[in-house]
Amino acid sequence: MLRRLHPEQPESFAFTPANAAWAEAQISKYPEGRQASAIIPLLWRAQEQEGWLTRPAIEGVAAMLGLAYIRALEVATFYFMFQLQPTGSIANIQICGTTSCMICGAEDLVAVCKEKISTKPHTLSADGKFTWEEVECLGACANAPMAQIGKDYYEDLTTERFSEILDELAAGKVPVPGPQNGRYAAEPKSGLTSLSKYEAGRAQYNASAQLAVDIGDTVKRIDGTEVPLIAPWRDGKGASHGGVEPVEDAPRAVDMPVKEVREEQVARPEPTPVKAETPQVVEGRKPEGLSEARGGAPDDLKKIKGVGPKLEKLLHSLGFFHFDQVAVWSEDEIAWVDDNLEGFKGRVTRDEWVAQARELAEGK
Repeated sequence: MLRRLHPEQPESFAFTPANAAWAEAQISKYPEGRQASAIIPLLWRAQEQEGWLTRPAIEGVAAMLGLAYIRALEVATFYFMFQLQPTGSIANIQICGTTSCMICGAEDLVAVCKEKISTKPHTLSADGKFTWEEVECLGACANAPMAQIGKDYYEDLTTERFSEILDELAAGKVPVPGPQNGRYAAEPKSGLTSLSKYEAGRAQYNASAQLAVDIGDTVKRIDGTEVPLIAPWRDGKGASHGGVEPVEDAPRAVDMPVKEVREEQVARPEPTPVKAETPQVVEGRKPEGLSEARGGAPDDLKKIKGVGPKLEKLLHSLGFFHFDQVAVWSEDEIAWVDDNLEGFKGRVTRDEWVAQARELAEGK
């Protein structure tokens, strides 16, 4: 399926302060030079904030990670979890159309979508509240037909109940997710034939539906203020944002009880360490730079693989504006630049900038 960006795009994108703090925490999970690994969670967060993935959002995330825009676009267009067109302000309805659901009436649910939302998928309803699409197996085959609405599954649907759910959502209500035909979970429709003694003590809803009821709004998009931001990989106590303090009494790895260690485990000898060779250290020397681009027209350094808008700006600040400057860096000059690319150390060597710049300088 060909996936393209929507023809109508907003002028700009910026993470909210809470989401920006969350994004920075995700980037901090990865070692220097590997920040691009955060591309999927950051794109997902941008989509949660805006409702769909806009071109400015893709470009903004690429800039945060020092990626060429095309790299971020490749990810956004590859994964169907990313919506490349506007979605309903309340929800995007995803109808499962794979075998079990199709046999049990998925086509009838699609007909309801065409009648109440739009005749075509990925198209806003007249009031802008809904969009719909048909998706592959969502893994609730025993409760077919079903649909994912927001963060939850609505299962065992009939056209009548599905239509009611859409009306309730449009009115600002949040229907209880899970089975819609009276089943507790995925037991036989005729009722339990075993383990029936546990029916009396169970909660009102199955665990998934119960959690959704406790949250109270399962179609609300994530905006970064739901829970405190805890980043144990960044510091011992985590970090908060959005004006919310971390939960001090939340269990942490260091607080977890440690199982008693058997004596034979303690007595196990330590392995003999292997002496590593001392790597050769290359003394860095700053390449000669320019105070400004020649003729006021810098080369497009983003043509070098691995250089995005953020890195290009950093290179300009260091006095590098042209391909021929990069093309003549010596080994010790490369070492200096690699060590001074804040947040992108090692990128020159890894992506072979000098070789690329040499070809670009020659017009290749």
